[in-house]
Amino acid sequence: MDILGLSTSPSSGGAYALILNEVSGSRRLPIIIGSYEAQAIALELEHIKPPRPMTHDLMKHLVEAFSYELKYILISELKEGTFFSKMIFEGPEGEVTIDSRPSDSVALAIRFASPIFVSSAVLSDAGIVSEELDLKATNNPADKKTGSSKPATVTSPESSSESVATRIQLLQNNMDAAIQAEDYELAARLRDELQKLSGLL
Repeated sequence: MDILGLSTSPSSGGAYALILNEVSGSRRLPIIIGSYEAQAIALELEHIKPPRPMTHDLMKHLVEAFSYELKYILISELKEGTFFSKMIFEGPEGEVTIDSRPSDSVALAIRFASPIFVSSAVLSDAGIVSEELDLKATNNPADKKTGSSKPATVTSPESSSESVATRIQLLQNNMDAAIQAEDYELAARLRDELQKLSGLL
């Protein structure tokens, strides 16, 4: 799977839908995630690097400090509407599997440029044929692999008014948080990104 983008989810109280796209098929998998996790994913997709590491950046640094790497993630189960995932790491002591939320797994996977897999059972149960999901995307090449061992494309929403508005909202939330934390350097960078996106509306 690759990342198609993020979409607002009005029915989930301000949460967001992370849309994964089947690389060699036509199905997409929407997963409802929290706003913080959506922001962590959006920042990395937009290639915005805060001056101090955010939580998922810190996780990546810790993993690398122990000479491990994230081999791949697997969204493995769907139980009563809740998705479950596993992160598979590889390092000096061999392979290590850690349970996690899909949102955290994906946020870490894009930082490691690691493949994202979804079990066939989950995709059969919750996957949506692309024609049923009205979310367009443009390619934003990234050097990462997919389950097919071919270079993947991490995509972000196209400049349709709804998709751009979603990205603007995520960046605005991050900028507000940066101002509250008196992190004005990050706030200025986010402001610049907001100005660029505002011109697409």
